[in-house]
Amino acid sequence: MGPCKRLKTMKPTHKLLFVLCPMLVLGFIYYSSGMLHQHVWGQKPQIDAELTTPVLKKGNEVKPIAVFDKQGFLLQLDTKLPQELAYKYSNLTEGACKPGYTAAKMGVIYPKFVHEVPMFLDLNYRRFAKVSNYMPPFGLKTQERIVDTILTTTKTFGLREEQERLSCRRCIIVGNGGILFNKSLGPRIDEYDIVVRLNEAPVAGYSRDVGTKTTLRITYPEGAIQKPDKYEKDSLFVFSAFKPLDFKWLRQMVFKEKLRGSEGFWKSVAQFVPREPSEIRILNPYFIQEAAFQFIGLPFNNGYMGVGNIPTLGTVAITMALHNCDEVAVAGFGYDMSKPHAPLHYYEAVKMSAIKESWTHNIAKEKEFLRKLVKANVITDLTKGI
Repeated sequence: MGPCKRLKTMKPTHKLLFVLCPMLVLGFIYYSSGMLHQHVWGQKPQIDAELTTPVLKKGNEVKPIAVFDKQGFLLQLDTKLPQELAYKYSNLTEGACKPGYTAAKMGVIYPKFVHEVPMFLDLNYRRFAKVSNYMPPFGLKTQERIVDTILTTTKTFGLREEQERLSCRRCIIVGNGGILFNKSLGPRIDEYDIVVRLNEAPVAGYSRDVGTKTTLRITYPEGAIQKPDKYEKDSLFVFSAFKPLDFKWLRQMVFKEKLRGSEGFWKSVAQFVPREPSEIRILNPYFIQEAAFQFIGLPFNNGYMGVGNIPTLGTVAITMALHNCDEVAVAGFGYDMSKPHAPLHYYEAVKMSAIKESWTHNIAKEKEFLRKLVKANVITDLTKGI
C-alpha cells in the first residue's frame, strides 16, 4: 500500500497527528539547542577565567556581573569608586589627604575587607579569635602569658600622640630594595605622616634617596639593628614574631636583661634595643595571617609555618597600612631579575643575582598581590618596581 493511499484511509485524528509529529520533533530540537545555548552562557564564571565581564540581562537593562579571583579580588581592577565616594574625593582641595580612601578602594576590589584592625596588640588582644587560635607567626597561641607580661610593662599600645591626633594619615612603607638607589626620593618620603622602615635598613648616609624620617621600624630578632647607636632617636620599635622563641627575646629586650643563649635563631641577633618599654610595640599578628592566607593565598598548612607560606615583612607592613592609613604609598619594593648586576639592597654592594628563593616565602605570589593593589590605585608605588 502506497503512502498516499494509506493517508486517504486514515481517520482525521490520525492525519492530524501524522502532520504534527514532525513539527513537534523539529520544535523540540530547536528548543533544546536554545536551552543548551542558555546553559553555556549562564554557567557560573570560573575563578581562573579570562578577564571577561559577563552581563546580566533584565529586559532592556544590561548589568555587568562581578567576577572574582581565588582570593576574592575583582578580576577587573580598574573599577571606579561608588559615585558618592568619587564625588566626595573630587571635591577635596587638590593635594589634600583623602580620609578613608585606602579602605574605600579596598572595599571595592575586595568586598571581604574588614577595616578596623589595630596596628598593635593591647591588653584586650584576646577579643580577636583569629590571633588566639593560631601559634606564631599567625597568632599568639601558647604565648599568652609572656605577651601579657610584656604588654603590662610597655603600657602603651598606639602611635605617638601627635600621630594619633591626625584626622587623615598618609603612610609610606619604605622597602630595602636597590631600586631606591640614586632616585633622590628622600624629601618626598619625608613628607608622609608615617614613615615605616623594615629591619636594619639604614638611614644615615642614604638620606638623599630614603629620607631621614622614621616613625616605625618593624623587625624581628634576626632582622633588628645590632648596633645601638644606629637606631633613630624618635622611632617606635615594632616587634613582629615569627616563632615562639622570638617572644622570649623580646621580653629580655623589654626588661633590659642579658640575652641568654642564641640557639634557635638562624643568624646572630641584637643583644640590646635602646628603647624604653613605652617605645616598644607588638605588631598585630592578624596582618601576617591575613596577608598569607587571604590576600596572597599561601598554603595554610593547618595554621603552622611551612614551606612557602610566610609573607615577607614588607608585605605584612603594607597589609597593616591598608587597615590603618588613609593613603598608602610604597618605595623600594620589587626585584628585577632581568638585571642581575643591579644592587639588591640600596645600602650594600650585593647584586640582584645573589637572591635566592627562600623556603619560607613565595615572592612571585606576593608580587601578584601587590600588583593588584597598584593597578587598582589602592597604593602608590613611588619607585615603580612592583
